[in-house]
Amino acid sequence: MELYNEGLASRAPAIRGLDRRHVSTKALARVLLLCLLTAACQSTPRVAAADTQAGTLPAAELPAPSPVATPRASPTPTVDELIYPYTVAGLRRHAFQHDKVQIVSVVAKTETYTRYSIRYASDGLNINGTMQIPASGRPPFPVIVMNHGYFNREEFHSGDGTDRAAEYLNRHGYLTLSSDYRSWGGSDIGPSIYYSGLAIDVVNLLGAVESISEADASRVGMWGHSMGGGVTMKVLMLQTAVRAAVLYSTVSADDSDVLGRWGLGCIGDILAGEHQLGCNSSDVVPLDLPPDLIKAYYGSSMDPSILRETSPIFHLEHVSVPIEINYGTKDGKTLAGTPPEWSRKLFEALQAAGKPAELFGYDGEFHSFNGDNWIAMMERSAHFFDQFVKKP
Repeated sequence: MELYNEGLASRAPAIRGLDRRHVSTKALARVLLLCLLTAACQSTPRVAAADTQAGTLPAAELPAPSPVATPRASPTPTVDELIYPYTVAGLRRHAFQHDKVQIVSVVAKTETYTRYSIRYASDGLNINGTMQIPASGRPPFPVIVMNHGYFNREEFHSGDGTDRAAEYLNRHGYLTLSSDYRSWGGSDIGPSIYYSGLAIDVVNLLGAVESISEADASRVGMWGHSMGGGVTMKVLMLQTAVRAAVLYSTVSADDSDVLGRWGLGCIGDILAGEHQLGCNSSDVVPLDLPPDLIKAYYGSSMDPSILRETSPIFHLEHVSVPIEINYGTKDGKTLAGTPPEWSRKLFEALQAAGKPAELFGYDGEFHSFNGDNWIAMMERSAHFFDQFVKKP
């Protein structure tokens, strides 16, 4: 294995559910036209020398963020006003819940952990998830909140996409929590535009950590894979208890990149949307949303100024924790993957913003790591969390 490293000083050292999202320009245009014309439209190996190559977007090309005022209400809401709640500024004004984590059942007991099915409230929705408590050690345990990547909902089971990494962290003395998010794993269905609903579900889970007697709510980290990396970056725009974050094969922190690769969210039946071309079912756009909002959603996708306001990469002044970024050098070869350039682009933007960050590229790895490379990535992540989360 070859490992490429940039950033802070380095330390010692096959997931199912492939994404079936596709982009079809003609199909997207037809859906857009339908929306505009009708008001009803409604997923300890050897370490080599550091990679000195720059990322695909020079840091200097990232414009400095500008203050965003809350749009004034008008008789006929503008696209900016309708999309504002889903922007970084709008999310920072969101009223989050502080509910309790309810244990639904004991799912499994092993020599490493006890796994529980959990439920909690988020924006009036019931959200399911998984909690794993280490079998050894003394509570309260430090906590890692784990954000899964995209899965087709028909194939998803609670804990998918995070269970392998959760067990590894359980062995290192961490209690792990994984939200299924709205619309996955039997959770209630609710809107999510530009990952905003998923981020809200994760922040509300963070707010419920203090209700878990075995958890130390003052020592919390976050881990996100693929789409979950995008969710993690949205969360890091907000004031939370998170002390450090690890990204693994993350989607871009620039929403225009995500739109360009996978398109907009599917309108209506989310399960049916996963089987149709030309829409990205990571976003959830129910039929009962106001038609004006659906039109604004489509309109915003073609407005670079609005996409700047929804994209974390243009608001890194809000990042207050160190971030570790891991990617495979062969990722992005299929549409389900995430191009390595996205990880490099975020790293360079973090550097330009003066934020602590590390970047590690694993030679020959695709979207989900295996074998020694996966162990190296998880061992590195565990040490990262030990340094920034586990210590009181």
